[in-house]
Amino acid sequence: MKKMLFVYNPKSGKGLIRNHLSAVLETLSGAGFEVTVHPTRQSKDACEVVEERGSQYDLIVCSGGDGTLDEVVTGMMHSGNYRTIGYIPAGSTNDFGSNLGIPKQMEQAAELAVHGMPFACDIGKFNEDYFVYVAAFGFLTDVSYQTNQDLKNVLGHTAYIVEGMKRVSSWKSYHLKIESEEFTDEGDFMYGMISNSNSVGGFKGLAGKNVELNDGLFEVMLVRTPQNLTDWPEVIGSLIMQDEKSRNVVRFKTNRLTVSSKQPVAWTRDGENGGEHTVVEMVNLPQALKIMAKPDAELEARSVPG
Repeated sequence: MKKMLFVYNPKSGKGLIRNHLSAVLETLSGAGFEVTVHPTRQSKDACEVVEERGSQYDLIVCSGGDGTLDEVVTGMMHSGNYRTIGYIPAGSTNDFGSNLGIPKQMEQAAELAVHGMPFACDIGKFNEDYFVYVAAFGFLTDVSYQTNQDLKNVLGHTAYIVEGMKRVSSWKSYHLKIESEEFTDEGDFMYGMISNSNSVGGFKGLAGKNVELNDGLFEVMLVRTPQNLTDWPEVIGSLIMQDEKSRNVVRFKTNRLTVSSKQPVAWTRDGENGGEHTVVEMVNLPQALKIMAKPDAELEARSVPG
């Protein structure tokens, strides 16, 4: 009998999985797997159990938010024992699941985790750690996860900017050196997002146009710190309109990027705490993650039309 490791976060989405756990387990075991169940107890628990024991299983399925998925993927990459992963979203945002058309209904997502088709997508290396779909720093890193979902649905990514403007007094500026083959500069920046996703923080299209999940490239967006009041309308307008020719909002694609500074900068990885760093090197690992998705997921999730 095939073996499965099922890792779930009992606290994700206000404990959503508790009401569905029995049905999910019936679906997983009904697909012919001997299932080992591991509820996470603390931060990094999912990472550790996958790193230490993941090689013993034919399939790893996780349920939780994007942070739980991040931990499972990180543990797998650290171990060097690569397995296909099934994902049952149970968080409040679930950006990555929406990229692949994974159902929000947990029993349906469980069916896909065992009967879907593996989809090979890129992930990012972040110094010695990893991220599945986004690494970010600066004033908007927590806004997307605290913006009301109804406002997101009505205003789209404009709601991201609206919510961010409410916190102008707490914005910080970072003096950074940005290095990549496509773009190199040194200056003051207040936000940066390196992503591989059609959806970030519940906002579709925020990362830019023509996003592909398996092209070996990150989508990069950097926001310069405005030097005077006259620059603010251009910055806000460029973010809302996704202007690719803005002098203050820089957008480009790359497979490798280094961000360095004299003072530590706080980062997030997949919406979770990514630590403070003076140097971060990010490398795209093409199609390094195989995740169970719909058979037509490649057509559905490859891009947001320009």
